[in-house]
Amino acid sequence: MNVNDSSPSPLIAAGQAIARFWKQDLLPLLADLRLAIALLLAIALFSISGTVIEQGQSLAFYQENYPESPALFGFLTWKVVLALGLNTVYRTWWFLALLILFGASLTACTFTRQLPALKAAQGWKYYRQPRQFEKLALSARLGQLPDAPIAPFDQAEGLLKAKGYRTYRDGDAFYARKGIVGRIGPIIVHAAMLIVLVGAIVGATTGFLAQEMVPSGQTFQVQNILDAGPWSAPQIPTDWAVKVNRFWIDYTADGNIDQFYSDLSVVDPDGTERDRQTIHVNKPLRYRGITMYQTDWGISAVRLHLNNSPILELPMAQLPVAGGRIWGTWVPTQTDLSDGVSLVTRDLQGTLLIYDKTGKPVATTRVGRSVQVNGITLAIDELVGSTGLQIKADPGIPLVYGGFGLLMLGVVLSYFSHSQIWLLNTPEGLYVGGRTNRAQVAFERELLDTLTALETPQAAQG
Repeated sequence: MNVNDSSPSPLIAAGQAIARFWKQDLLPLLADLRLAIALLLAIALFSISGTVIEQGQSLAFYQENYPESPALFGFLTWKVVLALGLNTVYRTWWFLALLILFGASLTACTFTRQLPALKAAQGWKYYRQPRQFEKLALSARLGQLPDAPIAPFDQAEGLLKAKGYRTYRDGDAFYARKGIVGRIGPIIVHAAMLIVLVGAIVGATTGFLAQEMVPSGQTFQVQNILDAGPWSAPQIPTDWAVKVNRFWIDYTADGNIDQFYSDLSVVDPDGTERDRQTIHVNKPLRYRGITMYQTDWGISAVRLHLNNSPILELPMAQLPVAGGRIWGTWVPTQTDLSDGVSLVTRDLQGTLLIYDKTGKPVATTRVGRSVQVNGITLAIDELVGSTGLQIKADPGIPLVYGGFGLLMLGVVLSYFSHSQIWLLNTPEGLYVGGRTNRAQVAFERELLDTLTALETPQAAQG
């Protein structure tokens, strides 16, 4: 081996090659606006698909609603939905990869474009050659002022400071700027979007969605998980449960449902109550990052007694009928179960229809009343309602909300114009020019005011 050989080792050469690839190829590609727009459109498209296609449903649901023949749009079947993960769009690896790639694109654009632009705007720079003014869209040259070479700067400084400009001088050169916060706005927008993306990823990987149907008086723990991220286990509560103290429905005068309510208690394993809230639609229970929404209701049981028997609680099941929802149960009226009647109801208002074993209606009754059927007295004591709760945990929500708040701030700041004005005093005359990134008409008015003020002493001398 030649000790004088100055060529780098293979490891160093590989590192240099990777660095060149990152700096010259990958970083410019990530910072490309066209890539960011394409990624954003893809994210929007798949987000829409996740809204249109029901998420987190059972296999039977997708087989029923997305059959193989005829396929929806000629290709969308339940096999396609499940194979592509369209039933859990927001938790698929490819959707999360799109979010990460879009975040990398925003970060690259921020560091390669926005931060350098802010750094350049923070400094003051002077134009010392007349030809520099020729490149500006707005520029002019005033006549010579041999007896007052510095007076125009004094005049311009007072006028521009009154309009919010910061001014700088260096000999015969003058520079003024304002609205540098407008350069910060896009950076804040990018940071806010990154926070929203992080919040979405955190929510998709650590959150869960569950649904429970719980009768009044029962205590439950979250078990019926419909959708969950790969790291959602710590979010599912195991050290506390929820008791449904009572469920009830308010009805309108014409018998329609007005609102349904659930009185819920958060309890320790030993039954100690931690919290208690009454929820209804659009007023959920929130406890330790878990949100419980009132979403559905049902009838779980009927309490009754036959003649002088103790109170019996018989479960009621929802019956498969079209045009509404009804619940029913069978009540034996003979000890050998050879005869009985069916009880049917459609709500918790207390009216029940009674049918014999042939399906013929024989009577109606209400809660708190009794009726004679098959030679016995049937008394209805209570209809037991059940509450349908949707239980959700999304640890990414604070990040998403915070990101959207920061996004609105960044958008507002982005509307501030970053305006710059230069002056150069030469033997040939006074050069004045400027530029802005928005509000062009207002800026032209400011520049014309400056030119008018500077021309006034010349008119007096003439």
